[in-house]
Amino acid sequence: MAEPMRALGAETVCEAFQLTVADHPDLTALRMPGGEWELSWSEYGERVRRTAAGLSALGVGAGDVVATMLTNRPEFHWVDTAAMHLGAIGVSIYNTFPVTQVEHLLRDCECGTVVTESQFLPAILSARQGAPALRQVIVVDGDGSEGMTLEELEGLGRPGFPFEETWRSVGADDVLTLIYTSGTTGPPKGVQLTHRNMMSMVRMWEEFVPTPGPGARIPSYLPMAHVAEREFSHYQAIPRAATVTTIADHNQIIAALPDVRPTAFLAVPRVWEKLKAGLEAGFGAAPAEERERFERAVAAGVSRVRLELAGDPVDPELAAETEADEEQVFAPLRAALGFDQLEGAIAGAAPTPPEVLEFFFAIGIPIYEVWGMSETSALVTANPLERPKIGTVGVPLPGAEVRLAEDGEVLVRAPNVMLGYLNAPAETERAIDPDGWLRTGDIGELDDEGYLRIVDRKKELIINAAGKNMSPTNIEARIRSASPLIAQAVAIGDRRPYNVALVTLEPDALAGRDEDDPALREEILDAVARANEQLARVEQIKRVKVLPGEWLPGGDELTPTLKPKRKVIAEKYSAEIEELYEADS
Repeated sequence: MAEPMRALGAETVCEAFQLTVADHPDLTALRMPGGEWELSWSEYGERVRRTAAGLSALGVGAGDVVATMLTNRPEFHWVDTAAMHLGAIGVSIYNTFPVTQVEHLLRDCECGTVVTESQFLPAILSARQGAPALRQVIVVDGDGSEGMTLEELEGLGRPGFPFEETWRSVGADDVLTLIYTSGTTGPPKGVQLTHRNMMSMVRMWEEFVPTPGPGARIPSYLPMAHVAEREFSHYQAIPRAATVTTIADHNQIIAALPDVRPTAFLAVPRVWEKLKAGLEAGFGAAPAEERERFERAVAAGVSRVRLELAGDPVDPELAAETEADEEQVFAPLRAALGFDQLEGAIAGAAPTPPEVLEFFFAIGIPIYEVWGMSETSALVTANPLERPKIGTVGVPLPGAEVRLAEDGEVLVRAPNVMLGYLNAPAETERAIDPDGWLRTGDIGELDDEGYLRIVDRKKELIINAAGKNMSPTNIEARIRSASPLIAQAVAIGDRRPYNVALVTLEPDALAGRDEDDPALREEILDAVARANEQLARVEQIKRVKVLPGEWLPGGDELTPTLKPKRKVIAEKYSAEIEELYEADS
């Protein structure tokens, strides 16, 4: 009998896929919520074979680029996997990109084939005018009137197409994918990741958190253009024979969890913050006895978590109380959420407020912060499951080296570090030194046990008029977590005497309230005051401007991964910012 997880030792992701198909043909590979549509690994393998043959008939071969602009849907997986079996390079486009950025990406990577869906077709067709290499557009949900369908594509395949010979010719050092950075400081750059990079990433994580066996359950709902989602629910899922449930609308992830029953779950801090706020609001509206029981249980749980993580003894009375709470309060709550079979929850892409992490630890959903970037195939450090430290991003994964430069910049050397930036040799040379150390652009601190704490992006630190360095990301996380009403917060204070903040409100939490209501503004000011209590005096926010409307991922103010475009925000809201400082002039 074949070894159950031998795909973990594959040299390329293509080989890993073929081993998983051979070893676990009957396991479910891809599904949609509700289980009305499912695809086994053997069926997945056949779709890949047919799609690869069709792409080859279109002229797609080794080194060509196949782009996808799709919601999270099953077709992404077999199209991207088919492309890699030809030695082609997969790249995903953020669905929120404006036409100018779509055009830049297609032109930069000389993309010849795009697979998309009807709602994004106008953007692709508009961008096509500035992307002369683009030859073919395939529409997965189309009727054939505006582009080739997937069925038509599969029908193009030649009967004698040498599929196995083709995928076996793909090498470990061939480029697997391009991940375009989210562009907080300029046009997105294409990060070239090889098969060796990604399989190294798979094995580094496997050594850190061994796979219990095939059949893990993973929801796919974040943008596939982001390295974390692409790596977690696609490249990591393949050698682990995981079942991936695709969720087209990321806003439906919480509702989908009871159906998915994930064994592993990845979320950005904003998802964890909203889930915490939703639970608190739900119990806040419950009968008094139920609400008070929940609040007492959480408070006791947090007290126990703090003692355990500090290595201090837990009082027997507290231990007995929290054990009763686990059985009577938290276990039923996790089951209702769909987290009753969860083996690991991960937070990344931005700092998660400590109080959010403590809350979930207390209710039996420990969240382990990780850190990495597109240039490292997703991850470099992670908190060990057996000894996490809240407030850090953990220790280097096996095979990764981490050290700090003289100015505190985090440097990384590891087998999962990118090949380089596409069409940007000077940028690559600045990023990776001759000894293979990647300059990450993050400022960090290492403690005596090797745990890394990320301070902020080197280029984004606030340096006030007195020369004090501060992390805007840390300040903003505190403000957001202070109230479910606050959707986004941006701290301003560079070369200024004190810090101010721009704030937007969470539409779901407003529930029809008037944004101009003075009582609402007082609630926001009270929340900022609570956040200030957790900040050093020099970090505290002195004045706040509540902005109307919502900032959308990929819009003017936010990247698709919800990071603020600080330069754009500073320019767009310059009048509002100056108004906050005018009282002292």
